Amino acid sequence: MMLRQQELERALHDAVRAVLPEKNVAVAFSGGVDSTLLSVICRDLGKQVTLVTVGFPGSHDISFSKEVASKIGLPHKVVELDRLDFKKDLAHVLQTVTCGNTSHVENCIAYYYIAQAAGKLGLSVVASANGCDELFCGYNGYRVVYDKGEPAIMEYMESKIKNELVLVQEISAVAAEFSVQVRQPFLSDGFVEFAKNKVPVDQKIRGANDMTRKHVLRQAALSLGVPEESALKPKKALQYGSLIHKNYKGIR
Repeated sequence: MMLRQQELERALHDAVRAVLPEKNVAVAFSGGVDSTLLSVICRDLGKQVTLVTVGFPGSHDISFSKEVASKIGLPHKVVELDRLDFKKDLAHVLQTVTCGNTSHVENCIAYYYIAQAAGKLGLSVVASANGCDELFCGYNGYRVVYDKGEPAIMEYMESKIKNELVLVQEISAVAAEFSVQVRQPFLSDGFVEFAKNKVPVDQKIRGANDMTRKHVLRQAALSLGVPEESALKPKKALQYGSLIHKNYKGIR
């Protein structure tokens, strides 16, 4: 059964409205489809939105986010990272987050800087778009399991959601230092159930060679006013687009 795009758009708005009742919010922003969609929805719900991007000088996320932020007309705070400060701050974050998962640590250091920036701006809530890749087959791993059938896809999805919920708790611990809450409307119970049970898999991924994925979400994004270069942009994880991964490897 085909999901009507308007149903997804309504569910996205409902999730943001329920999880983010505050008038003033920051959005963790890369310029990709997920964070831009979240930003546009917050804007259209009448919130005062400030986009926050972190990255090393010359990183993809900084240049691309500036371009997209100007197109959606929202204030944009860019935090350029310094290698010496990064080394010191990473050691600090590793005392808060004790897990050995490199991806989690890299995300936590990014959100350390995002929360710090939000706090300095007088904002106590950061919205993030975590959950979209898990729920709409954004990861490359979905291509790997595709030919094993829908049960394998759903099993993989459950494992990715479980992993992301662990990361969310770690991010919360890091952000708490700045009295900032990081909220994930697309990981709320209601939206997770909707995306898993109401959105057919074939509207998310179309085959083992599907390099785009998240099709129904991308179409909703276009419909809601996300610029085409953002809505159709291939996935680039936060830690790579910001050059955090490269610098983390150089230290570790």
